[in-house]
Amino acid sequence: MARDRAAAIPLIAEVFREHGYEGASLSLIAAATGLGKGSLYNFFPGGKEEMAAAVLAGIEAWFETRLYRPLREAPPAEAIATMLRETDAYFRSGGRVCLVGMLALDATRDRLAAPIRRYFLDWVEALAGALRRLGHADAGARAEQAVLAIQGALVLSRALGDEAVFRRALERVGAELAMPANPGPARTPAA
Repeated sequence: MARDRAAAIPLIAEVFREHGYEGASLSLIAAATGLGKGSLYNFFPGGKEEMAAAVLAGIEAWFETRLYRPLREAPPAEAIATMLRETDAYFRSGGRVCLVGMLALDATRDRLAAPIRRYFLDWVEALAGALRRLGHADAGARAEQAVLAIQGALVLSRALGDEAVFRRALERVGAELAMPANPGPARTPAA
């Protein structure tokens, strides 16, 4: 049972993950948190939309601490390895749906567009920064492709009920990101 707003947020996140935004009724949320509807409205006066915004803020904070900051500040190869390990753990090797991705496809997308957009842009930009520090001229495209591969693998893994799909995708992403930067064509000295 949640005793306060902060304790309720991860429980609400799981209800959204399991039922989607539209399917997450206040009754389901109340049952998951152990809070009555009055307490829920006390903690979240804006109702379900405020709950979703709080859940997204919690996800953003987790990713900022565990992925984005290391990608921006740690040695790049180490940061990328951390990103892959933390991504695998967060999504439980593909067994856990990406709530941000689900909300991006849901009817709620327009109401929550800013935090949804920020989640994906922050991930791509943080990874691109690490790849730039490794010398990749195509860092932005590589980062975008990596995030796309991870998100797509989550969907496919869930659809097939096969977590190995997600693990294989992470391995491929890791191998692609570990490839050395292309130094460009060899130059011949001027005569």
